[in-house]
Amino acid sequence: MARAVRLRPWQRAALTKLEEHQQLGYADFLAVATPGAGKTTFALAAAALNLSKHRGRRLVVCAPTAHLKLQWTQAATKFGLHLDPGWAATSGRLPPDMHGIVTTYQQVSTSAAALRQLTSDAFVILDEIHHAGDDKSWGDNVRLAFEPAAQRLGISGTPFRSDTASIPFVTYRLDEARADYEYGYGDALADGGVVRPVYFPRINGFMEWVAPDGSLNAASFEDALDRQGSAQRLRTALSTEGEWIGPVLAQAHKQLMTMRVKQPDAGGLVIATDQEHANAIVRQMQSRLGLTPKLAISDDPQASTRIAEFAASTDPWIVAVRMVSEGVDIPRLTIGVFATTTTTELFFRQAVGRLVRWTPASGRRQKAFLFIPDDPRLRTWAFQIADVRRHSLRKPSDDREGFDEPMSLDDAAADLDKQMGDEQLSLFAALSATVVDEPQVHGVFADDYDELGDLDDEQTDEPVDGYGQLGLDLDLTIHLDETSFSTLSGTSSGRNSGLNSGKTRAEIKEELRLRNAESARELVRFTGNTHAQVNAELNRRSNLRKIDEATLDQLERRAVAAERWITDLKKISLKR
Repeated sequence: MARAVRLRPWQRAALTKLEEHQQLGYADFLAVATPGAGKTTFALAAAALNLSKHRGRRLVVCAPTAHLKLQWTQAATKFGLHLDPGWAATSGRLPPDMHGIVTTYQQVSTSAAALRQLTSDAFVILDEIHHAGDDKSWGDNVRLAFEPAAQRLGISGTPFRSDTASIPFVTYRLDEARADYEYGYGDALADGGVVRPVYFPRINGFMEWVAPDGSLNAASFEDALDRQGSAQRLRTALSTEGEWIGPVLAQAHKQLMTMRVKQPDAGGLVIATDQEHANAIVRQMQSRLGLTPKLAISDDPQASTRIAEFAASTDPWIVAVRMVSEGVDIPRLTIGVFATTTTTELFFRQAVGRLVRWTPASGRRQKAFLFIPDDPRLRTWAFQIADVRRHSLRKPSDDREGFDEPMSLDDAAADLDKQMGDEQLSLFAALSATVVDEPQVHGVFADDYDELGDLDDEQTDEPVDGYGQLGLDLDLTIHLDETSFSTLSGTSSGRNSGLNSGKTRAEIKEELRLRNAESARELVRFTGNTHAQVNAELNRRSNLRKIDEATLDQLERRAVAAERWITDLKKISLKR
């Protein structure tokens, strides 16, 4: 079916640039756009256009995390694209009623050979492509898996570089990745109605700790320390055993409650250091604030479900480690607490990106706040973003600034575990930590944190939705291998009403697989046959080679065949 999609001006310009690259015969394109600007929409529009021109071409998306696989699948459905987030190397051929799959970089590292067969002549989207450089073997396998693709679209929320090995399919200038199209935070602020301005309440503190060498140390965030001392001071401040993190959480919650007066569903995110720390923060919020936030940690198999539930709810807080730090789309997040010892510039900007997404329903004058320790490294990253914000809000002109300067990761501020080692950490002990002075937002601490005077007046001319009058109608008629699917217009059993319920095709197919599995178990009990024998007979009755390769229609027919078989067996049993 044909669909019309309205694109923001930058998305339209990036699509034009991408098409020019394709016409010149280039297979690779890198787009860097600030978090919240709509990278997913741009990438899926590009994929839909490409698939509409190339009958039978598949789409393969590679994302950083398992949760983002689900997010991509849901977003693709809006474009009429049906992706399978449950693909595995053992899945066999892609069912003909699916346009492609969503995988992760970690999965690519173990399934590159199988993916290589699937990606031949495919359109590939590499989401947050810098993750291909997280591990050398990941980069090697990304190259192996996606080399046969017809087109590769890399996207990233922040400019990046490669500190170890170059990332496949990316062009470098010195050690900096060269984007083919870039849309920075300053650009988005100046355009209006795309991202929120972010403010950074900076909280000082006085910390005491025992270093791994047994020495007693004490310092505030204003004191100059070496790399190791700075890391120990930050870890002490963030410890839930002290009296720094508790008051900061309380101040952030107070600001969130103020914002929820006008935006009742406004939410807050606490980024914790590790899973133990995240659980301790949950206990702190229970005792101090009388509320139990959602918890999303990688050890929890329900973490993706919890994130989705939080995104769809009006719950005030979620606590996470890294699962909500990059790419995860929760537009109602307006408050953040940076409570992690990871202090690289890239991670900090990714954390800021969780708070910037503009939501039209929240009105014109939107702001977001990230509460941070007044650590010199974090202060530097906050000042850089604040300078872009200040310039863009004051001077919305062609002279606006973005992230045009090369970004560098703070190598000296890598994770504390890597800096000190597990053995040394066992000797480290945080003794006390207290908040010193009022939180600072570049010298201002007020309900609106407004450094620029009357910000509301300055933003009255910005468009409500950021789209202006530059909508672009796209013909997204995409062809599948199979000529028709009875399930798309309703089946004889009428049980696929879920197609119009907002569920993805992959979700409906999974429900049908569970229904088939339950019927197969019942048939095993009735017939005394093995599971293999029952499944083979059901596949024969529904003209199916392998259930992983089944279309929606075939799964429906198989379920109906199983239920008829059960009904027949029950009738025979009654006659006896």
